[in-house]
Amino acid sequence: MSSILIKNGRVIDPSQNMDRMTSVLIQDGRIAGYDVAANGQDTVLDAAGRIVVPGLIDMHVHLREPGREEDETVASGTASALAGGFTSIACIPNTEPPIDTQGTVEFIRHQAAEADNCHVFVVACVSKNREGKELAEIGQLIEAGAVAFSDDGAPVYDSELMRRALEYLLMFDKPILNHAEVVELTSGGVMHEGLVSMVLALPGMPAEAEDVMTGRDISLAEATGGRVHMMHVSSAGSVEMIRRAKKRGVRVTAEATPHHFTLTDECLRTFDSVYKVSPPVRGRPHLEACIAGLVDGTIDVIATDHAPHAVEKKMQELDRAPFGMVGLETALGLVVTHLIKPGHLDWPQALAKLTINPARILGIDKGTLAVGADADVTVIDPDVTWIVNTAEFHSKSSNCPFVGMELTGRAETVIVDGRIKFQRG
Repeated sequence: MSSILIKNGRVIDPSQNMDRMTSVLIQDGRIAGYDVAANGQDTVLDAAGRIVVPGLIDMHVHLREPGREEDETVASGTASALAGGFTSIACIPNTEPPIDTQGTVEFIRHQAAEADNCHVFVVACVSKNREGKELAEIGQLIEAGAVAFSDDGAPVYDSELMRRALEYLLMFDKPILNHAEVVELTSGGVMHEGLVSMVLALPGMPAEAEDVMTGRDISLAEATGGRVHMMHVSSAGSVEMIRRAKKRGVRVTAEATPHHFTLTDECLRTFDSVYKVSPPVRGRPHLEACIAGLVDGTIDVIATDHAPHAVEKKMQELDRAPFGMVGLETALGLVVTHLIKPGHLDWPQALAKLTINPARILGIDKGTLAVGADADVTVIDPDVTWIVNTAEFHSKSSNCPFVGMELTGRAETVIVDGRIKFQRG
């Protein structure tokens, strides 16, 4: 394979506590060394003024294939991931049919190989057909390549099923990624329940719906010793419960999405369904709690919950439009603009939540620039400013709430397995 030298860049690798000016040599698809001079390499990239980091990882992506290819496909979703700086993504199983058999896991992996964009890791269903009644064939799914389990789009609602799943997955050391929601409390809701929903006379989704389920999952993880990962944490109560559970040694991890640390329910005053998401964007105290959780390490990961929908689906009344936002191509800019520039996180702290932390939770050999590691590398321009324009997106869908927003920071070059797969023109 060809060799690539990336020179003059600031190299940040949280997995090695590395943050220094150096060069990175890529040889035969792997990281070959540092502090190497240009000397006959096939490609030399000058990264002056740039930050060189392990390829970003998004552990919460909806690729929609199979079944809803009008919204997204594996090919379009992975192209979108590359444009956002992601070299690895984990796809969620709420497809049609759901990813609950070896055949569907193998189908996703085949489609990803055919697309040949970024790495795709498969999250399979906890329950058969995502119905919450009977455990899926977990051992067979792991054999086929599943790295984690989730019924996302809905919680694992039956507590006994959740307990048995946590116990069973102990032998494989795999996590359950759970969507925390008590659906009786959110039925018919379109936004966060609070002052704004009351003023707008819109049915709300209370924070307590998330808190109750988060508390249950923590209790079951503590009782079983199993691993639970709380998806898209959005409430102050959940952040505090996770914080306390970690101090007790419970095997709980958590993620926050960019929209939950940048948007509040005030957005819904426009009645625009682009802001309709589950869990909903909430009031400022909840947003600030999510940021505090990111700062103190309560929240381990930044994940997008990239949820594409065809334009005609989102262009409906709030009560009929589906939940969800696209996020792969704006995530990095939102992190820089709303977390790094204001001083909430420094670059190494933010990058850990986008690289080594999700890699460790999923148990995948990614998220590092250590010598010998797969050469998945993202080169970031930390200072470029740009306006969000969905016409430039690689995703098939454009349900983005950040259109017209000026962001700072963007992926410039993305390398996967030692091959340059994306360069911004």
